[in-house]
Amino acid sequence: MDKLSIISMAFFFAADLLAVASITMPNWIVSEIGGATSIGLLKTCLTIYERPTVCYNPEPARAEWFITFICIVLGIGSISSTILLLWFSFWHYRAIRFARWLGFVAMILFCMAAVIFPIGFNMDQIGGLPYQLPHNFQVGISYIFFVLALWITVVSELFVGKCGIFVGNQIV
Repeated sequence: MDKLSIISMAFFFAADLLAVASITMPNWIVSEIGGATSIGLLKTCLTIYERPTVCYNPEPARAEWFITFICIVLGIGSISSTILLLWFSFWHYRAIRFARWLGFVAMILFCMAAVIFPIGFNMDQIGGLPYQLPHNFQVGISYIFFVLALWITVVSELFVGKCGIFVGNQIV
């Protein structure tokens, strides 16, 4: 296992942790007007005038945000599989080839989620338009974690793309 494999494995692990953290918290879109509002992909939490926080699952669920959730979960699975394949490549060199492709699939899934998510800004509670968040709402820490996971996945894919193991006279 070369240094680039270890670096890419560490970056993929960091991206995996950030992606998991992003979908577990309902802080994708937040507002502090009239109390605290935290809107997640599948859950919304409201705190009105320092009363106890009330969380609920909006009905019907936003199709755009459900698809975003599915893309992120599949991306997390792809990253986890990539990490395992990079670890497995210590003993079987050809596993890096599959790790590259799974990392690429994770990157594509995260990019799809990043493009699909802002379509849901037109929900009644937010009052925006697709891709246009109104001024009284802002992106929260969950969205920031997701974007960090996306960028770290891209960087990880660049590192794993440079990994080359010599077997005989060929690079695997």
